[in-house]
Amino acid sequence: MDFISKLRIKPGNKVDLQKHDPDFTGDHKKEEADKLLAKNLKDMAALQNLLYAENKRSLLIILQAIDAGGKDGTIRHVMSGVNPQSCRVTSFKVPTELELAHDFLWRIHQAVPRKGEIVIFNRSHYEDVLVVRVHEMVPKTVWSQRCDGINAFENSLAASGTIVLKFFLHISKQEQLERLKARIDDPQKQWKLSPQDFAERKLWPDYMHAYQDAISKCSTEAAPWFVIPAN
Repeated sequence: MDFISKLRIKPGNKVDLQKHDPDFTGDHKKEEADKLLAKNLKDMAALQNLLYAENKRSLLIILQAIDAGGKDGTIRHVMSGVNPQSCRVTSFKVPTELELAHDFLWRIHQAVPRKGEIVIFNRSHYEDVLVVRVHEMVPKTVWSQRCDGINAFENSLAASGTIVLKFFLHISKQEQLERLKARIDDPQKQWKLSPQDFAERKLWPDYMHAYQDAISKCSTEAAPWFVIPAN
């Protein structure tokens, strides 16, 4: 089994994140990984040009992680070689009053890539089966049905020519604590830190269960999930 296959969640598989080692690197050493990334960045730039010129398909990359999971750093490093003219990052914050007046996918649909474009979601519609579940913002009868809506939505995107790839950046609870503490001493990262970050740590088991359910139910052939070791 190749490296990517180990990270991809097959449709119908029930995910247990405790069985996914966040320190796993396969046979790759850091120096080898850096060289591979440099090569991949060149390949990505060439493929992006073809995607843009063809103007028939698009690419949607969804990044999810627990707080301090590395979403921003992943975007900054892995996507550094793409042309910003046809690549866009969308970060989904707390829904506005207007967004709350519509169904939970309304604001998401407006942000999906047009033909020839790459779009990266920094957090996504999955927050509506994660945060709202953990904090009991809506009844279970509501959030438990949303995975069906998400699958239908993503299947529709795939059918219309959008490649949908979803990545969960998997870190350990101890790694998260170390990263949060590091932000305290780093003036350039202090703005990312809030007391709520530490309060949320008490809900770690709830978040892990929510992620396991969402990934298990929503990893499909059309829109697969990958659990990325991110320590």
